[in-house]
Amino acid sequence: QTLVELARRPRVVGVGECGLDYHYDLSPRDQQQAVFRAHIAAARQTGLPLVVHTREADADMGRILQEEQARGAFRFLMHCYTSGPELAEKAAEMGAWFSVSGIATFKAAEEVRAVIRAMPQDRIIVETDCPYLAPIPHRGRRNEPAFVGHVLDKLAEIRGWSREEAERRTTD
Repeated sequence: QTLVELARRPRVVGVGECGLDYHYDLSPRDQQQAVFRAHIAAARQTGLPLVVHTREADADMGRILQEEQARGAFRFLMHCYTSGPELAEKAAEMGAWFSVSGIATFKAAEEVRAVIRAMPQDRIIVETDCPYLAPIPHRGRRNEPAFVGHVLDKLAEIRGWSREEAERRTTD
C-alpha cells in the first residue's frame, strides 16, 4: 500500500527499478521474490510501468512474471537487459519493453547483441544506466547521460538501422 501511495505523486512515472538479483545473494531469494511481487502489485494497481532488474535469475524471473501476468496484466520494461534469450522471448510474449545499455558496445557481449537482434523492434529503448556501464569509448569511466548516443549508434548497427531510424524507433 505504501508503494501505491508513493506512486500517486505527480512526478512518479514508473515503479522500480526492482526485481531479482542472485549474483551476490545479499538478500534471501524468497524475500527478493516476495518484494518483487509487491512491486508488481503496485504497478498493476497504479497502471504505471514496472522497471525490472534481473541478474542470474532467469528461471525464477520468467516464472514470476508469468504467474503475475495471469493474475492481471501490468506493463513492464526489462531494464538494461543482459539475460538470456529464453527469458527475453517469454517477456516479449507478455508485451515487455527492453532497454539497451552500454553493455551492447562491449567486445565480449556478443550474446547480448544476439538477444538485441531478436527483441521486438517496436519495444526497444536506449539508456545509460548512469553511473555504471559506460559504453565504448568511455568504458571504465563514470557513465553519463551524454553517452547515450553511443548506445543508440550500437543499437542501430546491431539491428541494421540507420541512426535516424534508431532515433525514431526508440523515441516513438
